[in-house]
Amino acid sequence: MLLEGIRVVDLTTVVMGPLATRMLADMGADVIWVESPEGDVLRDYEPMRSAKMSAFSMSMSRNKRSVMLDLKTETGAQAVRDLIATADVFVTNLRRKAIDRLGLDERHVRELRPDIVYCTANGFGSGGPDADKTAYDDVIQAASGLASTFAWHGGDPQLVPSILADKVAGVHVAFAIAAALFDRQRSGKGASLEVPMAETMAAFNLVEHLGGQTFRPQHGDFSYSRIRTPHRRPRRTRDGWIVVLPYSTDNWHRFFEFAGLPELRHEERFATGRERIKHSDELYGLLDDIIRQKSTAQWLAFCAEHSIPASEVVDLEKLGEHPHFAAVGLLQDDEHPTEGAYRYARDPIKVDGAVSPLRHHAPRLGADTADVLREIGWDEDRIAAMEAQNGRFD
Repeated sequence: MLLEGIRVVDLTTVVMGPLATRMLADMGADVIWVESPEGDVLRDYEPMRSAKMSAFSMSMSRNKRSVMLDLKTETGAQAVRDLIATADVFVTNLRRKAIDRLGLDERHVRELRPDIVYCTANGFGSGGPDADKTAYDDVIQAASGLASTFAWHGGDPQLVPSILADKVAGVHVAFAIAAALFDRQRSGKGASLEVPMAETMAAFNLVEHLGGQTFRPQHGDFSYSRIRTPHRRPRRTRDGWIVVLPYSTDNWHRFFEFAGLPELRHEERFATGRERIKHSDELYGLLDDIIRQKSTAQWLAFCAEHSIPASEVVDLEKLGEHPHFAAVGLLQDDEHPTEGAYRYARDPIKVDGAVSPLRHHAPRLGADTADVLREIGWDEDRIAAMEAQNGRFD
């Protein structure tokens, strides 16, 4: 596996950090999730079959090992220091002041392991007035401008019904760590990484929308007009819903012919990609009446025949029944040693034609504490003393 032999000390909570480290774990890294005696908050979200084993937590902690440490005690603090000394990566999304209080700032961590990749993942980047603000996904959707885009169509600002900012930032954390590990192979030096949610999501939103502000002074409109039009949306067919996206000029010509409107091929406003984008409101405004004239199956067959991008609107709750996702085995069924039969969405990445295997089921809180402490040289008496202090490791 690509990251086999890499040890990651994971002092993250909720979604952004745990998603990033799950991605590293899926690639083979030995991710040791350091949790407090109360466990991560994700463990308490419904639904769950037993305490501290929520569906959310089971999704985020597969292929990891859980170590339960009370970092406010000297014993717990020493344990995490000993663990860090054996690690290649230390990643945390705890607030900066909390990290400083725990003595896990970069200077102290690098004294334990000089070539470590040290990564912080916070709400807002250092150096700005919001650096110490608490932030979760909803806040970042607002702060990054994403929520405001819904008002472009005349409505109120809205939140995307997904923890999108957490997940986008988590992916950035994972690839930043992977890049730093690659650099360490060449230079022998560790790296200091900072991945702030707000800046990450703001830059993500501006990929297509910076538009005319790219040029100084501004030249042209802000945002990408094809994306901004209120007519960019799924369309009702005769019997369902679909997204059809003719893209090339040939796509549009064939689409107009099939729709019984061949004369539109010759209209100057739709003649080239540049003109179609300029007239997105008008072009997309025609689609409602056109699409509803035929069934979903008719549209999908036509689009497949002429290589026009299209998809029916798939119900997220029924994703496992979709022929493509079923064929590629996106959703996997397995048996958890304590939680019984369960389902998870596998890592979508293939390496050399194979998907990453499930190496470890999601661990119960602290399940791997004793084993990990033995690996870093703790004897049975020290482990027993910690168990007496923190409670029995599950």
